[in-house]
Amino acid sequence: MLKTDARATLERRRAEVAAMFDHVAGRYDLMNDLLSLGQDRAWRSATVAAVEPQPGDRILDLAAGTGTSSLPFAAAGAVVVPADLSFGMLTTGRERHPELPFVNADALTLPFADDAFDAVTISFGLRNVEDTAGALAELLRVTRPGGRIVVCEFSTPPWRPLRSVYHTYLRQALPRVASLASSNPVAYDYLGESILAWPDQRALADLLHDAGWRAVGWKNLSGGIVALHRAYA
Repeated sequence: MLKTDARATLERRRAEVAAMFDHVAGRYDLMNDLLSLGQDRAWRSATVAAVEPQPGDRILDLAAGTGTSSLPFAAAGAVVVPADLSFGMLTTGRERHPELPFVNADALTLPFADDAFDAVTISFGLRNVEDTAGALAELLRVTRPGGRIVVCEFSTPPWRPLRSVYHTYLRQALPRVASLASSNPVAYDYLGESILAWPDQRALADLLHDAGWRAVGWKNLSGGIVALHRAYA
């Protein structure tokens, strides 16, 4: 009974997260640019550099949203698969980028074969998965031996003054800006809450290691507001 109840809770949580992103899909990229003060573009560039896409590489871009994060991989000559749980995101992405092969995918049960990709990456999406360790293990399953993972996610600024200012922004300023600019400001209340509850750089590195990834390292961006973690299968 407990296992059944836990599974039902997990399924309900997934549905809630997917529905939340369905509602913001149309303005998702605009809101990211606005709420990050334009820094999201630099974060995406750093993620691409960390993945190091090569012509012919098979790359899974999980939680790809509308596909904005996938375009640089395709431009580098890689075979990129943008995947997302939200049908709203996928619909918007297919309208904007019909050349990309969007796939509906749950991070905990990916619809891909073992060792299918040379690299896997997830930007600002791992935080929304109910079982972080399970998602990291599933990403390892679909990555070939020697392949790589890059996780771009909000994190914890190590410098205390910046951390204090950042947390104040998440609790106070972000909800106000979202209420003015977003069609679904409640979704951005969740954003701030989820960031504050997310593991710091070291803790996420430990989760990657425990899931079976090796040579785990990270790089802070914007003073640690965002961190890039990279590891190898």
